[in-house]
Amino acid sequence: SRDAAERDTIKADRDKLAARLADSSLQAEAAANQAKTLAAKLAEVTQGADRANAAASDTALQLAEAKRQLAAMQKEMAAIDKAVPVGAATIEARISDLARLADQARALEALRDELTKQIEEKDALAENEQQRRAATEHQLKEETQLGDSARAQVALLTRQIDDLKGQLARLSSALDLAQNESHQKDAQIGNLGQRLNAALAAKVEELQQYRSDFFGKLRSVLANRSGVQIVGDRFVFQSEVLFPVGNAEITQAGEDQIRAIAGTIKEIAAEIPPGVNWVLRVDGHADRQPVNHGQFASNWELSSARAIAVVKLLIDNGVPADHLAATGFADFQPLDPANTQQAYARNRRIELRLTDR
Repeated sequence: SRDAAERDTIKADRDKLAARLADSSLQAEAAANQAKTLAAKLAEVTQGADRANAAASDTALQLAEAKRQLAAMQKEMAAIDKAVPVGAATIEARISDLARLADQARALEALRDELTKQIEEKDALAENEQQRRAATEHQLKEETQLGDSARAQVALLTRQIDDLKGQLARLSSALDLAQNESHQKDAQIGNLGQRLNAALAAKVEELQQYRSDFFGKLRSVLANRSGVQIVGDRFVFQSEVLFPVGNAEITQAGEDQIRAIAGTIKEIAAEIPPGVNWVLRVDGHADRQPVNHGQFASNWELSSARAIAVVKLLIDNGVPADHLAATGFADFQPLDPANTQQAYARNRRIELRLTDR
C-alpha cells in the first residue's frame, strides 16, 4: 500500500509538472507573439526615422538652394544699382505717374461702361417704342376692319328688320282677317249650336212623347202581372218570371209575356217617324252568388245570355233588330246590396228601357 501511495504521489507530481509545463509552453508562445509584435513596431519606427532623416536632408538641400538663390539675387541687385544710378525720388515719381495713369484708365473704363449702358437703354427704349407703334398700327387696322364689318352687319340687320316689319304687317293683316273669320265662324257655330240644341230638344221631346205612349201601352199590357214592376223609366222583370234558376232559356210563361210586349212595341214603332233614332235596350242583371256549373263561366256570361235570349225572341216576333240592344251587367248594379235570398232574387232581373242612340 505504501508503494501504491508513492505511485499516486509520483503520478500527482507528474501531472502537476505536466500542467506547469503546459502553462510554460503557453506563456512562451505568448511571449514569442509579443516579441513578433514589438519587432514589427520597431521596424515601423525605423522606417519612420529613415523617412524623417530623408526629409531633413531634403530640407537642408532646399535651405542651401534658397541661400544660394538669395546670394545670386543680392549680386543681381548690386549690379542693377551700379548699372542704373536712379534715385529713389525718381522711382517714386514714376510710381506716382503710373498710379495716376491707372486711375485715369479706371475712370475712362467706368465712363465707357456708363456710356455703353446708356446706349443699351436707349436702344431698348427705341425697340419698345417701335413695338408699341407696330402694335398700335395693328390694333388700328383691326379696329378699321371691325368697323367695316360692323357697318356691314348693321346694314344687313337693317334690311332684315325691314323685312321682319313687312312680314309682321302681313301677319297682322292676316291675323285680323283670321279673327274676323273666326268671329264669323263663332257666330255660325253659335247659330248651329242653337239650332242643334233646338233640334235635339225637339227630338228629345218627340222621343219623350213616344216614350210616354210606350210606357202607357206597356203599363196596360203588364198591369197586375206578378214579377213585373216599373222603376223610373224602366220595366223590370224578375228573372224567375222569364228563366229557370241559373238558366238562359226562356220559359213558356216568359215567352207569352215577351210576345205580348213585342206586339205593343211594334204598334209604337209604326207610329215613330224614321228620323227618331230610338232603341229598346234589354239589360241583364245577376246576383253576386258565383255560378256553380259549367254552362256559364261567370255572371257576365249568364246576364248577357239572358238579355240576348229576350232580344232574339223580340226579333222573332217582329221587332226591328236595328232598334234593339242587349247588354249584360253581371252583379255590379244591384238593387239591394244585402246578402239575403230576398236581395238576390231582386237583383236577378231583366230591364227594358226605351232610349235614343
